[in-house]
Amino acid sequence: QVQLVESGGGLVQAGGSLRLSCAASGGTFSNYVMGWFRQAPGKEREFVAAINWSDRIYYGDSTKGRFTISRDIAKNTLYLQMNSLKPEDTALYYCAANLASVIDLRPGAYDYWGRGTQVTVSS
Repeated sequence: QVQLVESGGGLVQAGGSLRLSCAASGGTFSNYVMGWFRQAPGKEREFVAAINWSDRIYYGDSTKGRFTISRDIAKNTLYLQMNSLKPEDTALYYCAANLASVIDLRPGAYDYWGRGTQVTVSS
């Protein structure tokens, strides 16, 4: 059974940084597309970033240049380094895994989800 567990969220001031982690178990994650999504209250789930088996990476338009996705295959862990945080980055951040090889920006394309970690950016 695939399990994804996020950590690293918290409260930070605007301009600050946070690093999210996603510990994965129950699968061969080097073959998966691994991604980050976020959802703010009253809004749809939004694509943040994803990485595939060949280390191809996509970023959402709102986070490009500020966020960096990476992974440690040996540790089965996905990371999201978030810099220059803004109040509009406040959301519940989810880790997700997709069994396909091509990166898809749609939440419905992902097969497994973590429970999320809250990021709150104060102004």
